[in-house]
Amino acid sequence: MNANRIIVSNLVTLDGMLSGPDGELDWFRADEEFLEYARGLCRSVGALLFGRRTFQMMEAYWPTPEAIRGDPIIAERMNALPKAVLSRTLDRVQWNNSRILRDASPATMLEFKGAAPGDVAVFGSGQLVSALLALKLIDELRLIVHPTVLGRGRPQFPGLEERIDLQFKGARCLRSGVVMLTYG
Repeated sequence: MNANRIIVSNLVTLDGMLSGPDGELDWFRADEEFLEYARGLCRSVGALLFGRRTFQMMEAYWPTPEAIRGDPIIAERMNALPKAVLSRTLDRVQWNNSRILRDASPATMLEFKGAAPGDVAVFGSGQLVSALLALKLIDELRLIVHPTVLGRGRPQFPGLEERIDLQFKGARCLRSGVVMLTYG
């Protein structure tokens, strides 16, 4: 049995938004303490899994000179790790070490997880996270709650229609006022 885990690590507002209504991410606080967490997570995982929107945003940013100058450690890992995007509409992907998965069925997700050379991280990707949560395929859910209320935007768990009880694993408060909550 494969011991790899699927770890969701998502920035979220106090009112549960992943982004503003037009995908805005200008509300999150990426101070050095948060960046150390992000670097550590990127170093510890063996693969990345994304929904289409998040994948396209990441694919457009991480290979750029700006991203590499801004944080060479995270950029190196984001560009080098094996990646998959869940999409029924993309025909091809340009980001190195990337492939397309056509469905979020348990068989597809477990196959990807099992083939990964370590834990699988999921960033953003609200619809994918909701699907994985409904299928009980998330091993660890890390919500990085920012002290911001947007009032409207893209929710963390779109389309989720059933109650899912999680087990609290821990919390960490950052100096910026951000609280990292971990559930299993």
